[in-house]
Amino acid sequence: MALQPSGFLRIGDSDLEYRIIGPLPSEAPTIVMLHEGLGSAALWGDFPRALQAATGMGVFVYSRAGYGASSPVTLPRPLDYMSREGLDLLPALLDTIGFQRGALLGHSDGASIAAIYAGGTGDHRVRGVVLIAPHFFVEDVSVASIAAIRKTYETTELRTKLARWHSNVDNAFYGWNDAWLDPNFRRWDISGYLAYIRVPIAILQGANDQYGTIRQIELAKEECYCPVDVTLIPQSGHSPHREAPERTLAAVSEFVRRILIVHEGSGIRAV
Repeated sequence: MALQPSGFLRIGDSDLEYRIIGPLPSEAPTIVMLHEGLGSAALWGDFPRALQAATGMGVFVYSRAGYGASSPVTLPRPLDYMSREGLDLLPALLDTIGFQRGALLGHSDGASIAAIYAGGTGDHRVRGVVLIAPHFFVEDVSVASIAAIRKTYETTELRTKLARWHSNVDNAFYGWNDAWLDPNFRRWDISGYLAYIRVPIAILQGANDQYGTIRQIELAKEECYCPVDVTLIPQSGHSPHREAPERTLAAVSEFVRRILIVHEGSGIRAV
């Protein structure tokens, strides 16, 4: 199919909004960005455009079903929703956009989905994975913060603010929040995928992340056989690409350029 710079893709039963910055995925190395549990294509802000300018690669952003302007989902979400995204829906999306080679960049839930995909499919087109504030298992701090934001959502202007980014804001919020607060979700653990990732990984985490601890990084370093680059970003919480954009951009762009660009004499060849 001929992709436009922005629009909607029919993946499974859902229409997913997307945006492309730079060359098409069929024409150049592409960074596919997977948003957080309350994110959307638009909520990445200027970061995708800055990343494209810093790397010269294509950047593809989209909103998963239930987020942004994409189709809503039936609630409650199944507790294995991230595995379904990583093993069923993401493969179909990459094939549909003509993805040839590149990297996955995920934040929070999106990072977990990227790790599931990289470890669960062995897709040779993916040459590296960037994980911002990833979750590989459930921590007490995660549940406490997610419970607190539910109260904030229901008693403050947060719902109104999030409605700027989501056509069906309750679908987006409760689809994520209800799943994480389900007592059965405490058993959620995707660490088994880490040992099967065969490409370099970059993990970025804010030093003051209110949704996860350094144990997530330690587990990745213990379980992964591939190289794991770690960047701890001071004075930043769960969203370093918003709270410390220059530091985050520098770390991400250096990593993706290193894994996707081969220097040959005076020339440069994308791989």
